Amino acid sequence: MPAKTMDELVSLCKRRGFIFQGSEIYGGMQGAYDYGPLGIELKNNLKAAWWRSMVYERDDVEGLDAAIIQNKHVYKYSGHEDTFTDPMVDCHECKSRMRADHMKDIKVCDNCGSTNVTPPRDFNLMFKTNVGPMVNEESYTYLRPETAQGIFTNFKNVVDSTSRTLPFGIAQIGKSFRNEITPRNFIFRVREFEQMELEFFCKPGEDEKWHEFWVNARKQWWLDQGLTEENIQFEYVTGDDLAHYSKSTVDILYKFPHGFEELEGVANRTDYDLGSHTKAQEEFGLSAKVKKNEHSTSKLAIRDLDENKWEVPFCIEPSAGLDRGLLAVMTEAYTEEELPNGTSRTVLKFKPHLAPIKVAIMPLKKNKPEIVALAKELKNKLQKLGLGRILYENTGNVGKGYRRHDEVGTPICVTVDFDSIEKEGAPVTVRDRDTMEQIVVNAADLPAYVINYFINQN
Repeated sequence: MPAKTMDELVSLCKRRGFIFQGSEIYGGMQGAYDYGPLGIELKNNLKAAWWRSMVYERDDVEGLDAAIIQNKHVYKYSGHEDTFTDPMVDCHECKSRMRADHMKDIKVCDNCGSTNVTPPRDFNLMFKTNVGPMVNEESYTYLRPETAQGIFTNFKNVVDSTSRTLPFGIAQIGKSFRNEITPRNFIFRVREFEQMELEFFCKPGEDEKWHEFWVNARKQWWLDQGLTEENIQFEYVTGDDLAHYSKSTVDILYKFPHGFEELEGVANRTDYDLGSHTKAQEEFGLSAKVKKNEHSTSKLAIRDLDENKWEVPFCIEPSAGLDRGLLAVMTEAYTEEELPNGTSRTVLKFKPHLAPIKVAIMPLKKNKPEIVALAKELKNKLQKLGLGRILYENTGNVGKGYRRHDEVGTPICVTVDFDSIEKEGAPVTVRDRDTMEQIVVNAADLPAYVINYFINQN
């Protein structure tokens, strides 16, 4: 059963080194978190799974890593300067600041009940910064609020360097920054986060087909990461809730401990973005309403070889928050089990490819040189398989080691004992996290066993 409360996850994350409060020794900082030794492994594994699915397993997607700081005109023509806002309300009594669209009543403070509150006003979410030695009105730009714009501004570079034709996509994983009014729910809504975004370009008229395809494909990918059908819903965004660039958007919702909220959005952005950033906009008959661009130096269009004309593609965007994804995966994996002997255990039942530690090697006696030497030798052999982190755990208490690795989601524990150094074949004990069953495998056969385990489990 998934975690029922956020407190369960927060406690485990700190105790086991997944996630820490940012700047904790100075009292912390709202909306900022640091990923610990296990958290960064889980995060990297989730990123690798997304990249593998989007780029390596497809023949129509290229990768990109664009700069975080970009020319300020990017955000002028993208619409962020004008529209990237949240409605903010301040309470004069308790000094709280709230998002108006999250309040029960915009005339009453959610925290203290006072009616002495300000009317809602727009608050721009972008972090402003200065570039260069002079600080003036001409030197400013922004920390990017999304990774998408770097993809759009590099559209021509990717097409020219790869000779791509429609349909094709450009994928990117990277940091984004939003000056959230009210960060909340642990790492669900923070001010510094990572996004996994694909911009998939297609011919006008084929956009609805591709939008439906990517909605279903993205849901299936999350199921492949261990989420379950009953904890996923679709929300079809309509009316005023649609972003200014969107023809249609489907949000994939997950049942977090605080309820169903957005895990990933899949938007049909039409030709708005490339149309906004292109020069000579009047040549292309854009369907989207865009601001006249007086600064772009490139035509962001592609030649339709069938009709022998240049056109600005439509764009389908699956956009997922990596931090939210990690939170969802941890929520789903969190399990408390009652054991036959009357005790209980907490186990994170991660899919093996996501587990922060793939295998733990544990010597039965940490002061027995022969056992320790064999354990280290096996650790080094398994590490060279390239599966991920293999941990040498020299605590000397195998029972406690099993429980600790259950709690951090390690799929396999290998114990090296006296039989390993005394019997022919150097047998070791291999324990499965989920079933807790133990089998004996000869040391020489252990690498093949581990490889087969991860192939079959994934």
